Amino acid sequence: MPSAIELIAIDIDGTLLPSDSVDISERNRRALEQAAEAGVEIAIATGRRHRYAAPILERAGLPGGMTVITSNGSVTRTLAGERIDRFTLPIDAARGLCAPLRRFGGATVFTFDHEGPGELVVESIEQLHERIQLWVKANQESLREVKPLERAFDAGEAPIQGMICGAGVAMREAEVWLSGSEFIDQIEVQRTEYPERDLTILDMLPPGCSKGAALARLAEARGLQAGHVMAIGDNWNDEKMLEWAGHPVVMANGAPDLVDLARERRWRIAPTNDENGVAQVIEQVIAEREGALARR
Repeated sequence: MPSAIELIAIDIDGTLLPSDSVDISERNRRALEQAAEAGVEIAIATGRRHRYAAPILERAGLPGGMTVITSNGSVTRTLAGERIDRFTLPIDAARGLCAPLRRFGGATVFTFDHEGPGELVVESIEQLHERIQLWVKANQESLREVKPLERAFDAGEAPIQGMICGAGVAMREAEVWLSGSEFIDQIEVQRTEYPERDLTILDMLPPGCSKGAALARLAEARGLQAGHVMAIGDNWNDEKMLEWAGHPVVMANGAPDLVDLARERRWRIAPTNDENGVAQVIEQVIAEREGALARR
């Protein structure tokens, strides 16, 4: 692995976090700290919204100036909350998606960029709870029911993200429908899969938004080319940042089809999230960086 890596973008769930914990492991935390000490910038790139991601990072003692790409690339802020970028879905498209998505039997959620009740709007919390119970419990203070869901946009506020989650087969059908729908030019669709739970999440983002696009903007702001950037992820919503980065890394515990793709493309496959795979990769980056400096 070359020593030219100056920026590493890291996913949270299934990547930085262990499977059975809501906190970053000590080894991963220390590796992030060592990267910063070595002059390598760490950025977070997650499907979570900022308020749902920040406590994890804050508990690990990460710096407030760290860049955090959230909602799969729709919003970028510093960990302390300073806004860098924000994009929104067209209101007419968000409203128009509500009715046709009901036929797929999943639970649809829209996210708005403000704190408190109504940050997350859903037609039925009960229906959502059946699919993602832990997420509902963690976000209950932000959830609000609106029936019908189309009324969520009556105040004229545009959402930063839409999401439908449900069984894998049904969500694949929804994805096919979305790709051929009248709305496809107004949205970007990102898929996250959990086959062991028969759960698939489709995120409907503002056009052109993805973790990859947000990472490219961050790198440009730093004056870095893709060859100086590493991306580490585990699921299909990471695909675009993995494709953009010069050093893509997929977790061994990732979505099986994505791991297969990584092998085909000769991307690096890291040890699993439960083996501190992120730390192992960063430790090697630092070691090679220090070795290159010593040879000068």
